[in-house]
Amino acid sequence: MRKSYRVKKETEFQQVFETRNSYANRQFVIYVLEKPGQPHFRVGISVGKKIGNAVARNWVKRRIRQSITELKPQLKQDADFLVIARPTVAGKSQAETKAYLSHALKLAHLLDND
Repeated sequence: MRKSYRVKKETEFQQVFETRNSYANRQFVIYVLEKPGQPHFRVGISVGKKIGNAVARNWVKRRIRQSITELKPQLKQDADFLVIARPTVAGKSQAETKAYLSHALKLAHLLDND
């Protein structure tokens, strides 16, 4: 996923958090900020220390990024969103991670083919 598709700055993260527009399942929390006219979606990924050590956290982030890349054609383009991983996602396979993330994105109305 290219850098233009990422929410990187602290101020951008805070803008999305301040909307208080969140959706959750047992594995992920999704915060959404609608941005009409934006050429493509942007995503921020947060994995806390409760997931495990740095290796485990990076493993989870890679799986989330891969899942988003696979779901990219179906994602709503005019939004910024944050994906926050909960501890239950640690140790899940790529297929399970993608399924759980897809479910959370459907709850957030970010997948076009609801």
